[in-house]
Amino acid sequence: MGRNVVVSALQFACTDDVDTNVDTAERLVRDAHKQGANIVLIQELFEGYYFCQAQREDYIQRAKPYKDHPTILRMQELAKELGVVIPVSFFEEANNAHYNSIAIIDADGSDIGIYRKSHIPDGPGYQEKFYFNPGDTGFKVFQTKFAKIGVAICWDQWFPEAARAMALQGAEILFYPTAIGSEPQDQGLDSRDHWKRVMQGHAGANLVGFCILKKEVIETEHGNSEITFYGNSFIAGPTGEIVAAADDKHEAVLVAQFDLDKIKSQRHCWGVFRDRRPELYKVLLTFDGTNPIV
Repeated sequence: MGRNVVVSALQFACTDDVDTNVDTAERLVRDAHKQGANIVLIQELFEGYYFCQAQREDYIQRAKPYKDHPTILRMQELAKELGVVIPVSFFEEANNAHYNSIAIIDADGSDIGIYRKSHIPDGPGYQEKFYFNPGDTGFKVFQTKFAKIGVAICWDQWFPEAARAMALQGAEILFYPTAIGSEPQDQGLDSRDHWKRVMQGHAGANLVGFCILKKEVIETEHGNSEITFYGNSFIAGPTGEIVAAADDKHEAVLVAQFDLDKIKSQRHCWGVFRDRRPELYKVLLTFDGTNPIV
């Protein structure tokens, strides 16, 4: 008998009202549970619009402390009721620091820790450096009831080091809640397929299950900035194959089952971790390929 786990990725259009969005998230988590899901991933910063399009002082007031965060508390109750694992994305205030964070809620409703987004982008439409400090948790793996999981956030997904770091720590499934879409400075630029191929590569290179999502098509505007989030959430298997996918227009509850024992056997037989040469990778500890970071 294999060790099977069912994962789900939710995709929905956000309003800019917290209660409405959390209600939607709960409804879809319940739907995923009815379809047999054990671990349910909600999208990045789902409590409201993706506010990082603009640098506005009032948006910083959306941050709340990790302790007694109302959305996390509500998701703890839901996780305990349904017996599911829920990673919960939130805008964290920690004294004078602010982070793009995610709390991992186990199937008994317990909060087993947080991850703070490591790579913070800065560009037209995605001005996250105005709001978020670089995460200080490092890449982490969480032992949940159903699987040992790694969770990173959005821009982290473009860095192969993040996926490999979590896999080296024993992650069996990687989760990447995400909010990304069109580029305000160039409406002709569509990174969707590039993004999907990079994520599939992470899954295949590390032979792990892979669950990633984006917000459904929505349009928000602050000044002259407008982003259309292009949906296309998907779940990939250990060879990079897409096993479930959404479109770019509709709310979705994606579900896929992985046999973790089978994946483990494939990973060991393939030899990608056996044949690693960590002593040759010191260049990765530099910015310019020559000078180590102290």
